[in-house]
Parts: sequence; structure tokens; C-alpha cells
Amino acid sequence: MVAEAYAGKGCVCRLHKGICDQSCVEDMLETPLYIACLRLEGRRGVVVGGGAIGLAKVEGLLACGAGVTLIAPTAVGPLQEYAREGSIGWQKRDYAGSGDLEGAFLAIAATDDTGLNLRVHEDAERRSMLVNVVDVPPLCNFILPAIVRSGPLAIAISTAGASPALAKRMAKEIGEEFGEAYARLAVLLNEVRGWAKGTLPTYHDRKLFFESIVGGDPDPIELLRQDREEAVRALIADMQERMVEALPASP
Repeated sequence: MVAEAYAGKGCVCRLHKGICDQSCVEDMLETPLYIACLRLEGRRGVVVGGGAIGLAKVEGLLACGAGVTLIAPTAVGPLQEYAREGSIGWQKRDYAGSGDLEGAFLAIAATDDTGLNLRVHEDAERRSMLVNVVDVPPLCNFILPAIVRSGPLAIAISTAGASPALAKRMAKEIGEEFGEAYARLAVLLNEVRGWAKGTLPTYHDRKLFFESIVGGDPDPIELLRQDREEAVRALIADMQERMVEALPASP
């Protein structure tokens, strides 16, 4: 199960059992997770912990446009550089309590101090905030999956905390299979979304239009893999013409 939460290890969760017996994680694999993509542009995230893991979480938030506050008495070099250039705010001190979460949308605890991680979790829960304690899924109300990104395309892989290593392997393999061609097709289809909404009167019509392109012959993905973008644009234009021709004549 979780790296720091298996039988015989010191307890790291809110049950305060001393030695972990896995009672907090035994149902994790059966817990259904509500999968969502968050828009973080202009929202504030607090990261507690200035080590390598804190760096990874800060960079993930920055990549999505979040405003980031780091709370840690010390920080690794790249985090110090982010602070110097103004990309993040750094409170160069220990976490002080729930007031540090004021105005934040989410919090991430990324320290090796179990007591501190528990405090961050409990303070965030009292504020009904999103909170993630790294490597301890029972203390998370949201889990950070492995992500494959290519242009506007984002694919998330989660093992519900059972094996981040497996999720990482899956992300690598999925990234090799679904890469640039898929991202480029997403961009091309987005270019005609406005036309579809303005021209095709029903949801069924619009669904048929896009599915006919994506699943059409020739395959647009194969065309893009051959750097034949103009052929894909011609395919889209041809489908636009066909859909217009199939519309009922105006009275």
C-alpha cells in the first residue's frame, strides 16, 4: 500500500495508533474517487515543506497558473530561485496554524514531520479546503494522479494511492501511445467548435459531426502522424459540407 503507511511502520494518520495496522487504508482501493480537473488560474495554493517533494508540488501548481505560497524555514535551491524571481511567495518560517491557509483554495503538506502534516490536514478540513498530504492518501481529500500532458491534452492515471510507481509506468506508456498527434487533433477540432454550435441545431448533430471526423476514414491521427495537417483540415471541411447538406431545408 502507501509507502509510509503499512503494518509495522509508525502511524502517520489521524488515528494516532503509534504503529500502523493499516486500518486507515484497508478500504482505499474500494473508495470511489470523483475525478475532476481543477482550474487554478488566479487561485492560491499553499505548500508546506521546502524539500524536493515540495518543489515538485510547487511546480505542478505553477504549471496550472496558481498563485503559490511556500511555507518552510528552509528550501531547496530551485524553490529559493522561484521566490527570488517572484514566481512564488515564500514564508521563511515554520507553519503557524490555520491562519496560514486564509484565502487559499488548496493546501499540500509535503514534509517528513507526521505531526505537522496532521496539523495541516486538520486545519484545512476545518476550513472545508482541498488538502493533500503527500504519500498518505487517508489524509487527502484529493489525490494527485500521474499526468501525461501534450498541448491541451491531459491524461490522468490514478491507482488510488496503491502504487505511484505503477501509475508512473502507465503514464510513460500512455504518453508514448497518445502524444502530439492527438493533441494537434484536439486543437483542430476546437477551431470548429464555434462553427458547430452556430450551425448544427442539435446536440445529436454536433456529436455526429465530431465523431465522424475522429472515427473517420482516413484516420486523422494517422494523417497527423505523417505531418499531413492540411489533409485533416480538408477532412474537417468535407464533413462540414456534408452536415450542412443534410440539414432540413428552411421553410
